[in-house]
Amino acid sequence: MHGRLPLAVILLIAVWVCPVAVPPAFSAEPSAAGAAAAIEDDDEDDDSRRGATVRDPLETFNRDMFVINDFLLLYVLEPAAKGVKTVVPWEFRTIFRNALNNIRFPVRFVNCLLQGQWEKGGNEFAAFFLNTTVGFLGMADVAAAYPGLNASPEDMGQTFAVWGWEDSAFLTLPFFGPSTVRDALGKLPDRLLDPLFWYTSLAQSLILRGGEAVNDTTFRIGDYEAIKRASLDPYVAIRNGFIQNRQKLIGE
Repeated sequence: MHGRLPLAVILLIAVWVCPVAVPPAFSAEPSAAGAAAAIEDDDEDDDSRRGATVRDPLETFNRDMFVINDFLLLYVLEPAAKGVKTVVPWEFRTIFRNALNNIRFPVRFVNCLLQGQWEKGGNEFAAFFLNTTVGFLGMADVAAAYPGLNASPEDMGQTFAVWGWEDSAFLTLPFFGPSTVRDALGKLPDRLLDPLFWYTSLAQSLILRGGEAVNDTTFRIGDYEAIKRASLDPYVAIRNGFIQNRQKLIGE
């Protein structure tokens, strides 16, 4: 039992890969002040005003999971991220993030094609080629210098929406954070498109994803607390922010 404890701890950290709204590998992280300003007017009943509407029939379950995730984020993930940020320079943390983003090119590329977004797919391929060659296997995001080649965070959840599954109930998953039923189901095919799924063992994958989760969090320490302080109901603020962002991504 004792020998299994480290793996269990790693698992708890590893599965929190996409905690709120925009995956950090795909976009610049907002500051804590910016995150607070974005939701400071939010309250429990302003879904329509913010343009973020969603069915939430599982709200009781979702709120229970939100409490668990809140604890893990504040008392496991962020303390670990603060330690890493203290000892690991920004340059090395950025290289790690860029390399993993480049490796996961197939997820974005295939979903672009499945959505019929041929130009985006071409841009993804061009960015992957440029970053893999000139960017030293993706360690440098050379393509970021060309606006048309910025990585597009396409995933199977968005593909399902483009195919017609537009309305989906909100779902908060333990460790994974905010999602919808549609997006949660989309995680499986996305995982199968991820090269790391095929070329790493289970233990290696857990360690890598745990390291990725901690590393990504180093770029947004304090943002979650700012959202909580600025919200009358943090659960509603996170839910609305997530849905609003997903609607924006699907429409692009």
